[in-house]
Amino acid sequence: MLTTRFTNLVGCSIPIQQAGMGSLSNPRLAAAITNAGGLGMLSVAGGTPDEIAKWLDTVRQKTSGAIGANFLIGFVDPALAHKCVAAAASRARVVDFFYAEPDPALIDTVHAAGALASWQVGSREEAIAAAKAGCDFIIAQGIEAGGHVRGKISLMALLNEVLEVVDLPVLAAGGIGSGRNMAAALAAGADGVRVGTRFIAAEESEAHPQYVEALIKAEAKDTVYTDVFSYGWPNAPHRVLRSSVAAAQAFQGEIVGEVLDEDTGERHPIHRYQIGTIRKVTSGAIAAMPHWAGESVDGIKRVQPAAEIVHELADEAEKLLRRWS
Repeated sequence: MLTTRFTNLVGCSIPIQQAGMGSLSNPRLAAAITNAGGLGMLSVAGGTPDEIAKWLDTVRQKTSGAIGANFLIGFVDPALAHKCVAAAASRARVVDFFYAEPDPALIDTVHAAGALASWQVGSREEAIAAAKAGCDFIIAQGIEAGGHVRGKISLMALLNEVLEVVDLPVLAAGGIGSGRNMAAALAAGADGVRVGTRFIAAEESEAHPQYVEALIKAEAKDTVYTDVFSYGWPNAPHRVLRSSVAAAQAFQGEIVGEVLDEDTGERHPIHRYQIGTIRKVTSGAIAAMPHWAGESVDGIKRVQPAAEIVHELADEAEKLLRRWS
């Protein structure tokens, strides 16, 4: 069994944490990952305290294991930030933050409600700041990661820098799509891994079938680090499939599609180059919307249950680590 400082701290049996994944990280997916032994996460940025409580209560109804809540800082109402974080921390084992300088006050709010706090960082300096802010563990994100990327250098280079300056459990994020990638990260000193792209193709994911099919066909070389999809979030580099950039640039018009609000029944337009996740309730020119994908995309061969993905990664990693030891 892959027991690490991370698994001991959090109370899960497999050192795999699900990435935030925006609206693709629904309660069913998060619970399935937790039930498989990993740490399932629910993205809660943008919600009110009451909404966050409701969402996490829904996850809790599906699992008794450790769950986490992810905040993308730029989408949290500053006036409600501490109330939102408190609502999450009272229901989740872990509350993690991304895309801002580590904030000791937010960490204190997490701890006051009895949860663990983590921060996803992209540099040695951010890692030091996260440790000083009181984080219980840190996620080091390399430039190979899909979606929005904080890292500027490769994961292994960043992991080496971070492990030299902090004495906390550190998870490796970016390009982790196979048991071999996971084993390499653990062998390099990481206490666990953070996985996003592989779970987009999980049976429990809300990803649009056309998006999933594009991921299945893609390889690492088919991804690109860019800032093209900036409508709604400028100056935020990200990694997507190169084909979605080309399709967006070739699209004629400003509205590429629409998405259904399942609560109100209303349909909202999607602008060309707009950020967002391509869900089953999305319609229009799917190919011209952002196909978030990390360099780990070639690990996706088919749609699988989330539990199968967790065990496939962990079993292969464990076998390789035994062989290498």
